[in-house]
Amino acid sequence: MSIDAVRKRYEAAGQDHLFKLWDTISEEERAHLVAQLEALDIERVNRIYKKAMVAENEAANPAAVSEPIEPLPKEATEAVGSPEQDEQWRSVGLDAISRGQVGVLLLAGGQGTRLGSSAPKGCYDIGLPSHKSLFQYQAERIARLQIIAAKEFGKPADAVIIPWYVMTSGPTRRETEEFFKKNAFFGLDPKNVIFFEQGTLPCLTLEGKVILETPSRIAVAPDGNGGLYAATRSPLSSSDKSHTVLSDLKRRNILYVHAYCVDNCLVRVADPVFLGYSIQKQADCAAKVVPKAHPTESVGVVARRGSKYSVVEYSEISKEQAERRDPLTGELAFRAGNIANHFYTATFLDRVESFEEELAFHVARKKIPHVDLESGKSVKPTKPNGIKLEMFVFDVFPFTEHFAVLEVERKEEFSPLKNAPGTSSDNPETSCRDLLAQHKRYLERAGATVGEDVAIEISPLVSYFGEGLESVKGKIFTKSGIVEHVEELDVLV
Repeated sequence: MSIDAVRKRYEAAGQDHLFKLWDTISEEERAHLVAQLEALDIERVNRIYKKAMVAENEAANPAAVSEPIEPLPKEATEAVGSPEQDEQWRSVGLDAISRGQVGVLLLAGGQGTRLGSSAPKGCYDIGLPSHKSLFQYQAERIARLQIIAAKEFGKPADAVIIPWYVMTSGPTRRETEEFFKKNAFFGLDPKNVIFFEQGTLPCLTLEGKVILETPSRIAVAPDGNGGLYAATRSPLSSSDKSHTVLSDLKRRNILYVHAYCVDNCLVRVADPVFLGYSIQKQADCAAKVVPKAHPTESVGVVARRGSKYSVVEYSEISKEQAERRDPLTGELAFRAGNIANHFYTATFLDRVESFEEELAFHVARKKIPHVDLESGKSVKPTKPNGIKLEMFVFDVFPFTEHFAVLEVERKEEFSPLKNAPGTSSDNPETSCRDLLAQHKRYLERAGATVGEDVAIEISPLVSYFGEGLESVKGKIFTKSGIVEHVEELDVLV
């Protein structure tokens, strides 16, 4: 496309200010800017901005939206806790895993900025005795689950594979891949760990104008964890445009996918109970939730908006709704706390493209460094001057045909890492505490006694969710330590 054609296209879109500093930049910089502008679907950006602003206005005025917000209907949700039912779901899920029908999507595009680290969040060490990273813990859970499924269904130890699709972002891609290579993929076969990258969108002024970071470069930002869906259709390499996450799922005959966020140290990767529940429910999409801790907890809840399932932000629910209780159980009516832990059929992931244009992006007001279009000087704003547009991974819920929700125990499955060390909650200390407390419960459920100040870290390679610890029955543990092989438990008695 000629420069004149690019200019005309941007003039028609009301974005011709991007050429304001054209005369001040070199030929090389001009070529770089034009390449960016040609690759950008500026008409789509304008549509997204308009739709996002409408959605933001509606969210700010829930009374103006005609669709009522209601709690989840009873038939759409169940909870773990019945040993017989849980075992049945677990068996169905493990069967699917043993047949090679399950893949895992990891949302790992974030950096540990709020933790005081510029590294990808999955590289973070939460302070466990082993100093294993979040990535390592999750990799070892996959490795252990492959062994469990193979053993229970009479297959060779290396015959069961759970492919791991790791979604990075522009800032985290290279460092994530290097971290995996440096650590020999934590024992997993590199062929079954597939890296891909979420997309970006331009940063915009509050009026919807694309922001220039430098005279020759547009300011861009990752498109949110909901960028997952478009990213599954993007080529995995420049040499083979047809090889995508979706095509890889097809090639491997994957039918079911578990998706989760990297920052939850308690996550049960490819959880066979959740998989089995979702498969038995014949869900095309399902969500795992935890009960809200209290009525005013600042967490989105899975609920119904009109006739459709949705995640409703806490700010959209009135005080009366937040405190409303089920007359039969006394539990909060709006209790299904969203933890970004989802099940999909591969067919549903394929179908997202057909309704993706209907999804509204969310507006995040940010301080965005930019170049002043009059002086050409760089500006670092001290207050929000623009917006980043993000899609959330749960934005697809209203488009599901068969949706289901599984409620699990918070202490067993959810301890997010959001805040810096020393803050009041969701920090490295709480993550470490919650994981070690879980390992203590594993030993106690197996019949052992653990001293009050004793901290025993059990490798996921030893036990995925408390299984395989029968040998500890009747033993009293008096020493803290790390257990990488079940025999090492005897040293801690």
